[in-house]
Amino acid sequence: MKKLLFVCIENSNRSQMSQAFASMYGGEMIAAYSAGSKPSGIVNPKAIAAMQELGYDLSVHESKSLEEVKEHAPFDVVITMGCGDACPWMPAKRFVDWQIPDPKHMHPEAFNSVRDLIASQVKELLRELQA
Repeated sequence: MKKLLFVCIENSNRSQMSQAFASMYGGEMIAAYSAGSKPSGIVNPKAIAAMQELGYDLSVHESKSLEEVKEHAPFDVVITMGCGDACPWMPAKRFVDWQIPDPKHMHPEAFNSVRDLIASQVKELLRELQA
């Protein structure tokens, strides 16, 4: 089983959706976690709605800090999305930075475009891990 950690700033949008897609597409082969460098404490209702359209209940997720997921380290891959210098080091075999815009204030159509970009990035990562 591969352990993945997805990190963004607030752990309310991008990293949450990434974790969901990794769980959806990776099944039992993947243990997916997400965290924020400065967690907001909530999962964005827009992210919940966007994932609900795909049949995934993101409302059961919680916004977490890196400290809260540290117990699951080391990770096979840590994927960062926009936290830059605010992302502290986390034990991992590999680090990847995805340039994904923060959809927090986007209207639903643009938000869903970011969601779909995340889905394709997660699928590609999972393909790489299976190779």
